Amino acid sequence: MITMDNTPRRRITLERTYTATLQEVWDLWTTREGIESWWGPGGFTTKVIELDLRAGGKLRYEMSATGTDQVKFMKAAGMPLTIPGLINYTDVVPQTRLAYTHLADFIPGVAPYDVATLVEFQSLGREVRMVLIFDAMHDEEWTQRSLAGFESQLAKLDESFRRKSV
Repeated sequence: MITMDNTPRRRITLERTYTATLQEVWDLWTTREGIESWWGPGGFTTKVIELDLRAGGKLRYEMSATGTDQVKFMKAAGMPLTIPGLINYTDVVPQTRLAYTHLADFIPGVAPYDVATLVEFQSLGREVRMVLIFDAMHDEEWTQRSLAGFESQLAKLDESFRRKSV
């Protein structure tokens, strides 16, 4: 079994700018309805089980593979189709910053470990700039999977704002 040491990991940064209010973007990250509307890569759906939005609070959720390709991947990897998720919030500053650790406990042959994530929000008048910074995973293959997952997940968020602006 692979275990993580305490060596600092490289950080990955993704940015988006949305034509929206700060409250609209914040709500998508911090409410049950918002999270369930976009959380998880394409081909997955998410159900929030518990949401305690405060430093020291947590988000428990279930993410299920629903797309044909995603179901096939999960089965081939020996992973269940529904995976429980656990996020522990480390910093919550309304409409400004959201920091959390996400427990990576779903990787076959790898001991569970935390992945730190920071999301910062900045109002730019009629737009909101969002910066997402997260830890690399235990190896490059899983880091690339994580990056692809975040990109796919954010594409769902991007699409929700495109639909609102039409």
